[in-house]
Amino acid sequence: MRSSVSERSLIIESDDDDDHPQSATAARRRRSGSDSDSGSGSDSSSPCATPRAPPAAASYTQQWPQSYRQSIDILSSVQSPNLSFLGTPTLSRLSNSFITNSFRGKTPEIISNLVKPLLRPTTSDDQQQQQQQHHQEAHKSSQYLLPSRKLSLQQIPEDQKPLLVAHEVSTYQKCSYAQAVVNGINVLCGVGILSTPYAVKQGGWLGLVILCLFGILAWYTGVLLRRCLDSKEGLETYPDIGHAAFGTTGRIAISIILYVELYACCIEYLILESDNLSKLFPNAHLTIGSLTLNSHVFFAILTTIIVMPTTWLRDLSCLSYLSAGGVIASILGVICLFWVGAVDNVGFENKGTALNLPGIPIAIGLYGYCYSGHGVFQNIYSSLKNRNQFPSILFTCIGLSSILYAGAAVMGYKMFGEATQSQFTLNLPENLVVSKVAVWTTVANPITKYALTIIPLAMSLEELLPPNQQKYSNIMMLRSALVVSTLLIALSVPFFGLVMALVGSLLTMLVTYILPCACFLAILKRKVTWHQVAACSFIMVVGICCACVGTYSSLSKIIQNYT
Repeated sequence: MRSSVSERSLIIESDDDDDHPQSATAARRRRSGSDSDSGSGSDSSSPCATPRAPPAAASYTQQWPQSYRQSIDILSSVQSPNLSFLGTPTLSRLSNSFITNSFRGKTPEIISNLVKPLLRPTTSDDQQQQQQQHHQEAHKSSQYLLPSRKLSLQQIPEDQKPLLVAHEVSTYQKCSYAQAVVNGINVLCGVGILSTPYAVKQGGWLGLVILCLFGILAWYTGVLLRRCLDSKEGLETYPDIGHAAFGTTGRIAISIILYVELYACCIEYLILESDNLSKLFPNAHLTIGSLTLNSHVFFAILTTIIVMPTTWLRDLSCLSYLSAGGVIASILGVICLFWVGAVDNVGFENKGTALNLPGIPIAIGLYGYCYSGHGVFQNIYSSLKNRNQFPSILFTCIGLSSILYAGAAVMGYKMFGEATQSQFTLNLPENLVVSKVAVWTTVANPITKYALTIIPLAMSLEELLPPNQQKYSNIMMLRSALVVSTLLIALSVPFFGLVMALVGSLLTMLVTYILPCACFLAILKRKVTWHQVAACSFIMVVGICCACVGTYSSLSKIIQNYT
């Protein structure tokens, strides 16, 4: 994953001289000589340098899902707002050039320039020059976001042009320690913080030990994934790690698990919107003939109608920029909770129970869900100026997130006791202004995150479409179908806490605890020390036990709600 400074300078020189065959040839000769020298030399490297993947490692980006890294970059990054609705031919060319360049081994930008516009206006001459550059780049790289296409975009009819998701970003740059921490907290501190008081209600005060234990184990497994990335050239994403550990089967299995987890998050968003909007407008309903929709169903459908057009956007950078407010939303929610208890005299009078064994399995799933960010940390790691800081950055992200989780859990349970609901916003007094601020903040955040969360799954499915079917209408229909399917499931299983516990028990245990250890042992093999084997074995046993107990309990509770 790293290269020497001399190698990096040659790579940059080669990129700049692509239009000059003789210079490019000389650069390639110098690069080959440098590679041979570095192979016989020491293993020292610059932490800021990212080499191009060698031919042997290129297979990692040639198999499904090819779009994983780009889509997760959008999910985890803060980018300059530049919005286009399904894009234009110019945007298509620029986006295709970006995708081509990104697969040439350059490190993605996580924190983009918020001052400069994402795309500057171009004249017709500039557009022609960009078009020529795009065709040259297309010949030099066979990697595209979607399956390879022989025809140029100009040779394809306008209505059949593929929807190359133009998440255009500016020139790649590295992010600092503070920027990486903000990104990490934004990934971790999502809707899970709303259910931490409910988790304490389920497991009792001693259940908070589980939260601390999961946080420590999540940090360790995150470091293991970093070790996996550094073990071989060309590894950049979680599916790449699965490929290196268990072959194509491992890559596909891990990809499916990650995408199902994102899909489940979208279902949670709709349930959350329905519950909180129903709290704000309890008497809202819609009557169509003899059919009457109550407030929960009405707001779930309304939210779906609002978020569906955002999934059609070619450029999601504006939503990515807005979704960065997730950190602010989480902090604001905890502040509002404290304000209601301390200033508005709701008080912290409830003592609660020390331990509730029957509710521990549900608490395990809820606490596990709080650390479901391991599918994104590889992208954050790749973006760092100094990658040696990653363990410290990860520790800071998990530590600060855990403080927010624990703070919300303690205050919420002390305020509402056994009356605590699956989201603490549902317990806040309706007549207080602070309560309305907390609820509206909770409502606004998922709307900006929904498209960013569903797009990775949509892009992976778009890769499977035949080239002649990759046109606007088909891809819009595919994404719309995904959104509608999340609505149907949200209406069928409208249990926010239980669905979160199920996702945390089944999927997060796999992604965060079990699979990192399994991949680490499979990739490094004989290089692993005995205490690393012991630690990984312990974490895997804990993860498997929690997954089995939590999944069974969550499914049982969901079934009981129907019977």
